[in-house]
Amino acid sequence: MDDSEFNARADRTLARIEAALEACDADLDFELAAGGILEIEFEDGSKIIVNRHGVAREIWVAARAGGFHFRADGDLWRDTRDGAELMEKLSRLVSQQAGQTVSLG
Repeated sequence: MDDSEFNARADRTLARIEAALEACDADLDFELAAGGILEIEFEDGSKIIVNRHGVAREIWVAARAGGFHFRADGDLWRDTRDGAELMEKLSRLVSQQAGQTVSLG
């Protein structure tokens, strides 16, 4: 995958996450900034940061539970450590920090 393909796929994924957050009814705020950085802020002030990392061609997630790297696997993004799919893992992480069940997808 070249840089332009990676950026296009990562941008689509970040937009998908943003749409899923918009549709959920959890008490959180989020902003997708230029450069592919999505910041999710929770009622308690904690944050989850989701961003694309062009050099590694990965999507990185920083949460209270730790840091996670996701690499493209076909149409999905998979955790480089345990193989979990990005949207499933992010749903769990958001649920943990929001204190309620959140499904992103």
